[in-house]
Amino acid sequence: MKRPVEKALALAVGVIVILVAGCGPQEPPSVKKSRAISAENMRLRDQLERRSKQIEGLKELHGKEMKEQQEALAKCLEEKENWKTKSQQNVREQVKGVLDAVMEENSKLREENEKLKAQIEELQKEP
Repeated sequence: MKRPVEKALALAVGVIVILVAGCGPQEPPSVKKSRAISAENMRLRDQLERRSKQIEGLKELHGKEMKEQQEALAKCLEEKENWKTKSQQNVREQVKGVLDAVMEENSKLREENEKLKAQIEELQKEP
């Protein structure tokens, strides 16, 4: 019993498809092709426009990020110079303290050396 119902349904669907396909104005293939190409062109133009806007947005973002990176680099270089200057000053201060102590010790040793030389000369003069 299922077979006749399925055959009738398939036949009815086939007749409807044939009637719908046969109705309406018949256009030559070139007009259909032109419309399809036109629709595709419009879709591609929209897509191109969206891509162009996306590219512009990315360019702006890239420019902004590059500017931020350049500013950060400039700041780092400035900090580096400050640290270099501070370290040089620190070294000078430390060396100055050590150098002063060494110079003072050196002058004391020279004085002591002169005194000892004088004592040696006195002792050599005595018979």
